[in-house]
Amino acid sequence: MSIDGIPALTPGTDAPTWPAEFAERYRRAGYWRGETFGGVLRERAARHPDRIALVDPAPERRTWTYAELDLAADRLAEGFRRRGIGPGDRVVLQLPNVGEFIEVVFALFRIGALPVYALPAHRETEIAYFCEFTGAVAYVIPDRHAGFDHRPLAAEVKARNPGLRHVFVVGEPGEHTALAEVPCEPPADPPDGPGPHQLAFLQLSGGTTGVPKLIPRTHDDYLYSLWGSNEICGVDADTRFLVVLPAAHNFPMSSPGWLGVLYAGGTTVLCPRPDPATAFPLIEREGITMTGMVPPLALVWTDSAESTEHDLSSLELILVGGAKYSEAAARRLEPALGCRLMQVFGMAEGLVNYTRLDDDHETVVTTQGLPISPDDEVRVVDDAGLDVVDGEFGHLLTRGPYTIRGYWRAPEHNATAFTEDGFYRTGDIVRRTATGHLVVEGRAKDQINRGGEKVAPEEVENVILAHPSVHDVSVVAVADEYLGERSLAYVILREGAEPLKAVAVKRFVRERGLAAYKIPDLVEFVDTFPQTGIGKISKKGLRSTAATAEQH
Repeated sequence: MSIDGIPALTPGTDAPTWPAEFAERYRRAGYWRGETFGGVLRERAARHPDRIALVDPAPERRTWTYAELDLAADRLAEGFRRRGIGPGDRVVLQLPNVGEFIEVVFALFRIGALPVYALPAHRETEIAYFCEFTGAVAYVIPDRHAGFDHRPLAAEVKARNPGLRHVFVVGEPGEHTALAEVPCEPPADPPDGPGPHQLAFLQLSGGTTGVPKLIPRTHDDYLYSLWGSNEICGVDADTRFLVVLPAAHNFPMSSPGWLGVLYAGGTTVLCPRPDPATAFPLIEREGITMTGMVPPLALVWTDSAESTEHDLSSLELILVGGAKYSEAAARRLEPALGCRLMQVFGMAEGLVNYTRLDDDHETVVTTQGLPISPDDEVRVVDDAGLDVVDGEFGHLLTRGPYTIRGYWRAPEHNATAFTEDGFYRTGDIVRRTATGHLVVEGRAKDQINRGGEKVAPEEVENVILAHPSVHDVSVVAVADEYLGERSLAYVILREGAEPLKAVAVKRFVRERGLAAYKIPDLVEFVDTFPQTGIGKISKKGLRSTAATAEQH
């Protein structure tokens, strides 16, 4: 079946997709515009060839105009083609925030090959799995990053995967192929690229157990999430966006991210490290107007802004997402950094929510926003799958024009992760306000069951964060023979703050009027938290640390 000449999406074991009636609805509503990433860049380069698209400031400043980025993508795509990389081939891409990352992505888009986005922090276990599971034909790496030499890892993975024909290296290649040697002059009439309904890339799920699942995204659905985000965030050709999180992650890529900014004809500036010492000078020098970050980084920036000598006045909007942002921390950001805050709550599988620029201050600091699309269907259900009334917490289910209908090659997991009628079970616990805004309590698996009483870690964390000596806190469950689980609060104190004792933290929580069962059973002071590849606090890592401590 086809719709207006466009092939309908058909379900399959590799990448389950939208039923034809939903695909038709989304196209007729104008969400799916029939665009492709390669075509969008080509059009922008034709419309404003001399506008700066991309800035890579390290180790020395490099820039790409839209015309230059378009040509670089064409030349690299032709080099890949001549090495046998074609439509549908998977290429594991593990580069830090460097200009070559953007070039490679658009080159693969032009071919119709599928980037598999790995994070810089991934190592042999994850990379070997990605290459083997996807049947990758190529792997793109830096020579060294953050003190780690990626070339020996690539050699080991390649030796174990006969189908992995190429390793391309940004920098000194060693036994592999330098990416700089790949580009070739493209033909005058290059081959047709992929269709808008076809897969564009594979992302990694943010799951906390086992190896990540792969998320299949099409050109049509992901491009809608870009321009939908741009409209909400006010992104236009004057936007100068600083990519402080790993560019391969969904949040800095599309919310609105570097892809959204390029879609709008703005300028993307890559930040090699997210710390204020690196980012603040770039904000001043490049006139950055917008950036996005996870809550732990937002806390660091908030603290550092009070004493910085750098001019941050160009900043207009900071988006904070990727994890629950506490109300106490949210209230501090705007006064410290002198710009607007927008909360973001979303997932690489699809649904993205934003607070709005015209939301009142209380809504911005206390909720995680509204969905992008009028056709984002959101259900909040109890443990039995029945809808709860607005204001009550429940499990978040969703489907819509940019939410996937299944993971890539994971039929057994899809049977439990999605309902029979196509709703994605996100694993988040939320409540919906009367205005439709979502308030995130946390992940279902993070909830602490203390003798039958349910404790939401974020609620307790928000209270402890209000203590003037506390920089950050994370509350996790630890096993308990009598209660089943009890709560442990890991606390990081502010630099130079007066020392605290555990009893003082517990007293502070008690005095704020929380129920007795919500007061942390244990309090431990630490210097840092374990983190995920994008810089979010790893609750799994903290639970593991707590379990190890219990055993000893």
